[in-house]
Amino acid sequence: MIEVRVKKSDSGDIIGFHMSGHAGYAEYGSDIVCAGVSTLAINCINSIEEFTDTKFDLVQNDNDGLLDFTCKEPLDSGAVLLLKSLFKGIQGIQDSYGKQYVTFH
Repeated sequence: MIEVRVKKSDSGDIIGFHMSGHAGYAEYGSDIVCAGVSTLAINCINSIEEFTDTKFDLVQNDNDGLLDFTCKEPLDSGAVLLLKSLFKGIQGIQDSYGKQYVTFH
């Protein structure tokens, strides 16, 4: 299962996410749940890097399905919007395929 956890600052502002695991919906190379969540996450990170001035730290490990993304404050409004869009997309995948494949909190 893919676990996605929203990261927030001490003041409650969204500053990133921690994502780990594999969906297990289908065999490697055919898992559309894993592909969908991964595509949303990588697109969000690439968009924040290209379209905003927000700096961030990124740790990833493909074997563990790990993406740990933390923005350095202050975030500009574009980065916040992109992160909210990512979370909306992941929530949609969870709603469509179930919590046995993606958990989001």
